[in-house]
Amino acid sequence: MAKTKHTAAGTPATVALTKAGLPFTTHAYEHDPAAKSYGLEAAEALGLDPVQVFKTLLVEVDGKLAVGVVPVDRQLDLKAVATALDGKKAVMADPAAAERTTGYVVGGISPIGQKRRLPTVVDTSATEHDTVYVSGGRRGLDIGLSPADLITVTAARTAPIAR
Repeated sequence: MAKTKHTAAGTPATVALTKAGLPFTTHAYEHDPAAKSYGLEAAEALGLDPVQVFKTLLVEVDGKLAVGVVPVDRQLDLKAVATALDGKKAVMADPAAAERTTGYVVGGISPIGQKRRLPTVVDTSATEHDTVYVSGGRRGLDIGLSPADLITVTAARTAPIAR
């Protein structure tokens, strides 16, 4: 597993974590453009248990963008994320809108360091681990950090949003 200490330079996600003074590790891997699941690709390439690797999904809850963070081997429960955000209905966001709003490309969207902070919900299963892994802000880069720090830096709430 490729593991490096971070530096201040990097993606908006690593810059945000450094600025916040939160500890993290970076984990680079060779991204395969043909991969069907970016998250499962990351878990496999880094030799990590998929339950510890989380994907960042953008949704529209009652017409407003929000972020759901769930394990890569699970799916986002749209009704649960809507409920967690005090909404009625959630649908997956348009990929172009997700890229425009976050400043990241699909497959490399990090919940951290987005251009515009969106309401964020992290699946409660994240709190069962000492370390979780999320996109570092580009395809082929994940960040390892404590669930508490992920929740803090994204101002997220937790809820059971994975199925």
